[in-house]
Amino acid sequence: MSEPGHSLPRLVELMRTLLGPDGCPWDREQTLESLRQYVIEEAHEVVDAIDRGTPEMLREELGDLLLQVVFQAALTERNGWFDIDGVVDAIHDKLVSRHPWVFGDQVVTDASGAIDSWEAIKSQEKKDRGALTGVPVALPGLLRAVRIGEKASAVGYDWPDAGGPREKIDEELQELDEAATTKDMAALEHELGDLLFALATYGRKQGLDPEAALRKSLNRFSDRFRHCELAAQSEGRSLRDYSEEELDVLWERAKAEERGRD
Repeated sequence: MSEPGHSLPRLVELMRTLLGPDGCPWDREQTLESLRQYVIEEAHEVVDAIDRGTPEMLREELGDLLLQVVFQAALTERNGWFDIDGVVDAIHDKLVSRHPWVFGDQVVTDASGAIDSWEAIKSQEKKDRGALTGVPVALPGLLRAVRIGEKASAVGYDWPDAGGPREKIDEELQELDEAATTKDMAALEHELGDLLFALATYGRKQGLDPEAALRKSLNRFSDRFRHCELAAQSEGRSLRDYSEEELDVLWERAKAEERGRD
């Protein structure tokens, strides 16, 4: 049986061919900057595949994401910076250095201890950088809120439990209502942002992923909305033709069908 990872060189070599003199014209025109959007898109498609729970779809999307890693490493090699081996070596060495309870003599008994040790080592490695520096600005808002909260918590800047952010939600909601009465859009935006941050923090303190929670809620809404659209089409109508009361009936039917599938 072949060792896991033995086929990676095939992809690396294929990428070199595509970027070679007789390769693909489109591939050869790409830059690190032009590929940024594809890295983000492929990462989101991996998340979609995980949520859908389809192994074959996940395998395909992980391959697409891996291609972006190999593609960019090929471009950095062309720039004379580093190649794919440099990428692998860097992450390999990082994982070894940050797991002294596996590769050293440190003792860790649970996942919480492992996370604390990891963050302490990372903080020491990057002691000249701010605690929040490593959180990418380009992350989706809720995910960034969670990561910022985690980083702040690692240095003791956090509520002890979910009660703190839960009170903060009520406080921010009141301030949002007050801003709404003034018609000051800048203030309203400010308070809306604070409320969303408090909600994300509450989710984090409850051990939930706010980004995943919102994504699932949007999926439920989309499924129910599509059910309503199809119901309207079956009657030769558009949703615009329905009264508010009729739309509520369609929505409740969609929810009932959803519960039946569960």
